[in-house]
Amino acid sequence: MSSRDAARAEQAVTYAAVGASQAPDLLQYPPQGYRPLEMRGRVGHGDERWEWAVDALLTGGVYRGAGMGVRMRTVDAGEAERAYQPVEFDDHGEPIEPAEVGAVEEVYTADGTRHLRPGDIIVVGLAVGERLWLPLPGRVVLLEQQEARVMYAVGTLPGHAFSGEESFTLEREENGSVWLTVRSFARPAAWWGWPLLPGLLLARTLIAQRFLRALTVPLTTQDR
Repeated sequence: MSSRDAARAEQAVTYAAVGASQAPDLLQYPPQGYRPLEMRGRVGHGDERWEWAVDALLTGGVYRGAGMGVRMRTVDAGEAERAYQPVEFDDHGEPIEPAEVGAVEEVYTADGTRHLRPGDIIVVGLAVGERLWLPLPGRVVLLEQQEARVMYAVGTLPGHAFSGEESFTLEREENGSVWLTVRSFARPAAWWGWPLLPGLLLARTLIAQRFLRALTVPLTTQDR
């Protein structure tokens, strides 16, 4: 682990409203000073698409499919044991699972790639050879896995151009169709970003559209 990764492992996210990307009224009432965004699109149909999309989602495939370079720093066993698992609520706002501290079970794909879990650090940017330009660091702050719904959220770390949170929710409907929803709230992390806000928001929207397309690629025999 590099010294930079070690430093990031100890850093807190750069915003207070952790988990707010899951608020039902996010678009109407985002955290004060933040700009919300939500996009939803169909990414395929059937069991094979679902299983492939879950693996792709939980290994950073939405970023790679959008043309980004990705670097991940996974938490070790000790850090995972300290990971906070937030309280879960039903559709009526009633708590159904208490908050707790503890590791999420490690899950691997068929090729041995580990699924993301809370605490993992994801750094995305422009890949130029072995280097990553304009790195945007974030930490996995939420993870939910159900039979027909998988979601994780990434919160920004110091060094990111934005302050805020972005979540990816993959859902399988009763008719077998598979949908991805991207939700986020963000604002510039530094004073110099505010004059560039219109351009930054446009870039954020275009990238969200690419996230949706990332999971629609044709499945090859090797993927199945």
